[in-house]
Amino acid sequence: LDMGELRSLACDALLQESFYQNKKRPFLYRDQDHTPGPFLTQLVSTLAAFLSGRNPLLAASSLDLKPEVNYYWHHGEEVVVHGYRKGRVDPVRFQIDDKPHLQIRVPKQLPEIVPLESDLGDVPIIDHKPSKLPLFKKQYENKVFIGSKVADPCCYGHTQFHLIPDKLNRERFVRAHLEDQIEVLYRANGIASLFAWTAAQAMYQGFWSEADVTRPFVSQAVVTDGKYFAFFCYQLNTLALTVETIQNNPRKNICWGTDSKPLYDVVEDGSVKGFNDGVLLQLVHFLLNRPKEL
Repeated sequence: LDMGELRSLACDALLQESFYQNKKRPFLYRDQDHTPGPFLTQLVSTLAAFLSGRNPLLAASSLDLKPEVNYYWHHGEEVVVHGYRKGRVDPVRFQIDDKPHLQIRVPKQLPEIVPLESDLGDVPIIDHKPSKLPLFKKQYENKVFIGSKVADPCCYGHTQFHLIPDKLNRERFVRAHLEDQIEVLYRANGIASLFAWTAAQAMYQGFWSEADVTRPFVSQAVVTDGKYFAFFCYQLNTLALTVETIQNNPRKNICWGTDSKPLYDVVEDGSVKGFNDGVLLQLVHFLLNRPKEL
């Protein structure tokens, strides 16, 4: 790979959105739609097109812009407190409604990272109900969706790209002296998004809590604010998460990730200063990931 050409493509995309265009001031809390979003779209589409000659899987892929990804599952149980069903035991219901900025879907699965039954550590047990969090409650429509319909040949996930919301940007955490929570935000985004996406893919293939997966489902995610990039890879080994099925289930779902690192320092006078080749190379490695037989 010609690193100079890759760097030139990335810098051109960045300068196009942050220097050459005369953009108006963004609306409040819409900064990500102003520059980081268009930059990420242009960067990913340009790199994917450039690398498709080296990765046949990319040439056959589908690139979705702001798709919906949904997953619904049961885990744990609770006693109904109010209403005519008071006192009955119900499963705790979870729903993830996700909207990545971009995602790449492919017709063949990415290779497993570790064997299906690998034991890489203990999963902590959280006894607190999600309803105890100080958040507004609302009724969700329970659904499972990977970003495309069942008949789509590109039914496996390759890589998702997520933008950190403007209300949760790095400067706000620094001003509030919560620097230790910055990486927590990236990790939470990566883990939750990739679990929802890989689990939904598995359900599209006919697996569910009572008929667990027979092969692992692997997908990748890049979480960024347009400058800092964190990389995550997730391997789904089980969907058996209900009270009945989890008892004798030794399998664990696994996520690997990096801390966020800046792609560049600053854009000044029509040039990008402090460009980080390591971050770009990690992004290229993600895009070049493919099954061994290709």
